[in-house]
Amino acid sequence: MKTIVSWNVNGVRAIEKKGFLDWLAAENPDILCLQETKAHKGQLNLLLTEPVFPDGTGYFSWWNSAKKPGYSGTALYSKTEPLNIIDFGYPEFDDEGRTVIAEFPDATVISAYFPNSQEAGARLGYKLDFCAAILETCNRLTKAGKNIILCGDYNIAHKPIDLANPKSNEKNPGYLPEERAWMDTFINSGYTDTFRHFCPDAGHYSWWSYRFNAREKNIGWRIDYISVNNSFISKVTESSILKDVYGSDHCPVKLIYEN
Repeated sequence: MKTIVSWNVNGVRAIEKKGFLDWLAAENPDILCLQETKAHKGQLNLLLTEPVFPDGTGYFSWWNSAKKPGYSGTALYSKTEPLNIIDFGYPEFDDEGRTVIAEFPDATVISAYFPNSQEAGARLGYKLDFCAAILETCNRLTKAGKNIILCGDYNIAHKPIDLANPKSNEKNPGYLPEERAWMDTFINSGYTDTFRHFCPDAGHYSWWSYRFNAREKNIGWRIDYISVNNSFISKVTESSILKDVYGSDHCPVKLIYEN
């Protein structure tokens, strides 16, 4: 079995101070994908970029940071080195550190931080262009015979079941018709939302506002996903939301599969 965890940490330096490395040692995934790291690798200490634990286990890591300081950014930790780190190849998204793509023998893992479409859809065009680029990349890799594991903060609640108050959020970023329509296109193109594959129930979220005690009241959104190509879903044995893990306004999501 192989375990992948994905987490929007809302600042890797901030979460380091909240017990991140202790959590990583205890959770012990084979691969960890991070989003919204808000840091360049050179700003981080070696314990964070190449952690080694008392039992001798540890991680390699790869970082893609935004040109703008303290903004966006993705990372990927792995116990084993990948066959290849794949270039996304879209400068407008690479400038914001939106992806790390790592090819392993059994699957290509993508840590992706989808843009926020912002109030009144101010960045909706940019967001949809990113979505199109991600889908094109997934399609190209699967056509070449690769399995895809797309991890990350998609910044989209797909269906009414994926947020606590769908009616009042219909014109808000993350639940705009265009964003939800792209999720339909993505799923219909041959990919599976692994959490929904196992759990059809309401009330499961991965992000909560820091305001109004939203997390304590479970007034949240499910915007963090791990998706796979349809032909790979038979290998997946578990997809879950680690709602009891704190440190960010997001919680991690987890996938276990047969390798």
